[in-house]
Amino acid sequence: MTQVSATTITPPPRRILIIKLRHHGDMLLTTPVINTLHQHYPNAEIDMLMYLETREMLASHPALSHLFTIDRQWKKQGVRAHMAHEIKLARQLMHRKYDLVINLADQWRSAIVTRLTGAQTRLGFAFPKRQGKIWPFCHTRLVSTSGHGALHTVEQNLSILSPLELTPAVTHATMSYSPEDEQAVGQLLHENGIKLPFIVVQPTSRWFFKCWTEEKMAETFRALAAKGYPIVVTAGPDKRELEMVDKILALCPGINIVSLAGKLSLRQLAALIDQAALFIGVDSVPMHMAAALQTPLIALFGPSKLTFWKPWQALGEVIWAGDFGPLPDPDDIDTHTSERYLDAIPAQAVIDAADRLLP
Repeated sequence: MTQVSATTITPPPRRILIIKLRHHGDMLLTTPVINTLHQHYPNAEIDMLMYLETREMLASHPALSHLFTIDRQWKKQGVRAHMAHEIKLARQLMHRKYDLVINLADQWRSAIVTRLTGAQTRLGFAFPKRQGKIWPFCHTRLVSTSGHGALHTVEQNLSILSPLELTPAVTHATMSYSPEDEQAVGQLLHENGIKLPFIVVQPTSRWFFKCWTEEKMAETFRALAAKGYPIVVTAGPDKRELEMVDKILALCPGINIVSLAGKLSLRQLAALIDQAALFIGVDSVPMHMAAALQTPLIALFGPSKLTFWKPWQALGEVIWAGDFGPLPDPDDIDTHTSERYLDAIPAQAVIDAADRLLP
């Protein structure tokens, strides 16, 4: 494999492709890589290859030119249709004639796509599980992951740029939304009589082991409402998440709470959080959005890897259940368990943190 230095890409790249095939939060945490590349190569077109369901996370990012997507439903259409989609995508990417490819993904398809682009410079990670000849054959340089265990996910992502010597790096994450998103949220707030300052709370996650109990969330709602703050509750459209919100609201009769659970797109949710005086949530995508938007936040964590996933450069506080009781190792968690590990966190700890953060 050839060595890549700051002078290898001459002239500066005209087109760059970044590949990341993971979940919504992972996509948001790639934005420092996007921002760094844009700062150092301001005239380059920067494209992204991602899963279709995560597209909305980056659809309004001002530095991105094209978003190419993989629909994980392709494989359900049969082998012939699936291969037709994959070939069409590969041809589209090859047609772009990239000068630089940044492969943040660990899937074999990402390496194959990286090779097919024919880019002069193709960077990937030297993942321990990707030994052998094929993975290095697809890249011109592999960056070590040996120090990743002590790094936040943002820092892990940025480390792939080290061969390019792009200093300084742009370390801030970006959550972007459109004027239409802002207008839609403003209309919803007006219709529901919500005025500034208000609090946004996302009590749910698709993994319920990351959630607090309904009773403690309701206790927190009652305390915050008693201080005069209107509360806007949000959640994903999943039936279980909506049922959880209903249980919380049933414990808070007569309180100024508006539920927009299941009613917002991700970018509309960003526009809402951006206007909030405070965001309260569990380890989930909206928490990362609040951190990127620099909205004061309270993040509730259980048995997650804090080093990797705590809110990046956030304004606010992280409350970890492990400070109040024993927690299992994150690698030992059954993600389908109904155990509520955050239950160790007392409601008063969150109420006190809100008092410190609210205007």
